Amino acid sequence: MLSHLPQIFLGRTSWVSVLCFVPLRLAVLLFGFSIMTHANPLIYSAAEPAKNKKLVLIASDHEYRAEETIPALARILAKHHGFDCTVLFGLNDEGEIEAGASNVPGLQTLADADGLVIFTRFLALPPDQMKHIDDYLNRAGPVVGLRTSTHGFNYPKNRTDDPFYKYHFRYEGEDYWGGFGHQVLGQSWVGHYGKNHQQSTRIDAIPEKAKHPILRGVTDVHVHAGGYNAEPAGDWNILTMAQPLMSMLPDGAPDPEKPPMASEWTRTYRGERGEEGRVFTSLYGASEDILNAGYRRMIINGVYWSLGLEDRIEGDSDISFIGSYEPNTFGQRREAKGVRPFDYEGFATPIPANHNTAKPGK
Repeated sequence: MLSHLPQIFLGRTSWVSVLCFVPLRLAVLLFGFSIMTHANPLIYSAAEPAKNKKLVLIASDHEYRAEETIPALARILAKHHGFDCTVLFGLNDEGEIEAGASNVPGLQTLADADGLVIFTRFLALPPDQMKHIDDYLNRAGPVVGLRTSTHGFNYPKNRTDDPFYKYHFRYEGEDYWGGFGHQVLGQSWVGHYGKNHQQSTRIDAIPEKAKHPILRGVTDVHVHAGGYNAEPAGDWNILTMAQPLMSMLPDGAPDPEKPPMASEWTRTYRGERGEEGRVFTSLYGASEDILNAGYRRMIINGVYWSLGLEDRIEGDSDISFIGSYEPNTFGQRREAKGVRPFDYEGFATPIPANHNTAKPGK
């Protein structure tokens, strides 16, 4: 309904904020939720948040369609679970969503965030943006990290004097060895485990961890993304093992040369004042991965756990998609072209906004 209103009535220009009040209040009365939309961030806000928690979800990777996974998860978390969700995308100079762009406006919204879901790869954000992530981590805010976030930051050699260079996934300084991936999520980039795009992955709970809250109601997990190597550390609480398959089908035969590999775990990290922050890491999360209900539930449960809300995790809670979700197949720079954050406003607009995934210049 709101998508048919003129742009002036959707909060995209600040001087009409008063005029926006009436239609937004009407949306609350008619549908039980409110929607606030800006160029970046994109906000999904329940009218009466059940959890009174604000989440910031960051999407900017080159290959695995974080820009589709993240808003789809945010809608579920907002509409079905009562979280206030702020989605931030990597944008190009025209304000369009660009896979892996090192420009993520709106990170100041982390200042009062209760939780962070991050899906990034090889970003080199400008210091005025990265400062907000640094501030959040310094206060040990909860983190859920997906797929490429183990190597979420990658600064070029001419920026070794950047104040946040320590977040580089290959940082070798003793003060923050391994960067964000190692220090927060538990490991930096290790490598592929099998043939990506040719082998899919089955994820199984470790039997003795089957009663962990994150695994509540989680069954039959199969994802399209190929295996990632893991190098478990002593502080990991490993929940699942990933088995590379010989095809892209759920019933594919296990790769006889690739035994199961750790794929999801929890841990804690410390902020600058010594506080501990909860972390849930998944080595998967591509756009097509969340089509699997078991995987999708595991990530939703992981958000709850990271916030200390494990007592509220219900194994049969609603995790259905809000609006149309027909993801593009993941691939390098194969994101939908010409899409802006406001194309995903509300709960009815399709994700992705289009299937024009031709690489730039094609």
